[in-house]
Amino acid sequence: MASHRRPKQPSRARVSVLTAAAATAVALSAQVAAHAAPQPNKTDVKAQIDQLQEEQEQAAEKYNGAKERADQLRKQADQLQDQVARGQEQMTQLQGGLAQVAGEQYRTNGIDPSVQLMLSSDPSGYLQKASTVEQASASQAEALKALLDQQRRLDQEKAEAAAVLASLDTTTKDLNQAKADVNAKLKDAQDLLNSLSASDRAALKAQQAQDDRASRGSDRVDLSNLPPASGYAAVAVAKAMSKQGSPYVWGATGPGTFDCSGLMLWAYGQAGVSLPRTSQEQGHYGTAVPGLAAAQPGDLVIYGGDMHHVGMYIGNGMVVHAPHTGDVVKVMKADAMPINTIRRV
Repeated sequence: MASHRRPKQPSRARVSVLTAAAATAVALSAQVAAHAAPQPNKTDVKAQIDQLQEEQEQAAEKYNGAKERADQLRKQADQLQDQVARGQEQMTQLQGGLAQVAGEQYRTNGIDPSVQLMLSSDPSGYLQKASTVEQASASQAEALKALLDQQRRLDQEKAEAAAVLASLDTTTKDLNQAKADVNAKLKDAQDLLNSLSASDRAALKAQQAQDDRASRGSDRVDLSNLPPASGYAAVAVAKAMSKQGSPYVWGATGPGTFDCSGLMLWAYGQAGVSLPRTSQEQGHYGTAVPGLAAAQPGDLVIYGGDMHHVGMYIGNGMVVHAPHTGDVVKVMKADAMPINTIRRV
């Protein structure tokens, strides 16, 4: 019968050594983890989020430009394709007329040699051949000339349509890439925000509110006493100001949500003025204003070296604008960001 022995217990000294080793391992693991993933600093996170928001707006304006271009190309392609269809129908009618002449001659005295030339596989050489053999009547020559002219127009329209469709394909790829870039920047910003502790997120939110109050300068500027605008600029200013509190949504042009250039587009559209879609295009629209001191209500204030942001001057050194994702339409000091140019619509 097998003997049953009690397992040998580890000595107290051995237990102490093992316990000490385990504690050391835990401490080292904690140090490594702390070194690998340090607690993010809310100041650094805020700077990174601000940068991502600026990059997101840059990508959004690229998206706006690509979308506008795609819409124009799509409309142009539709028009060209309609022209091609009509041109093909006219070609068929002209060819049918010549075939009818040939059929009539065949039923009577056989197909005239001149008509045979017209229906040959090389109609472009018809006039030269017919002139040489003196077989083309004036009406027949005129009919074939119309056919050849129509064929040239049709070929040209087909080539233009193919070029436009190819350009549309490239622009659509640019559009999709810009959209992906926007979403990537938004995700990165949200991931950064989520990396903070709840208390740091609350502190960052409070800091942003304080910065917002400073950018508005509401303690120094009376928004109820803005200088009057005139003409369609007055309508645009009133419409833009009426949208304070409306959410920023990239690619949006109203009436409930806006991006920066979309707000300008919508406000001036209510005054019957058609602005270009993007902040870059708006930065070249109208006439240049020499500086902020000469700005009038309704002027477009373009920001950044790449003109990625735009606001509308409302007077008293202030603009109304749609800032970025997570924010709303509001006013700020016109010089709160680096000004690129000011344009009078």
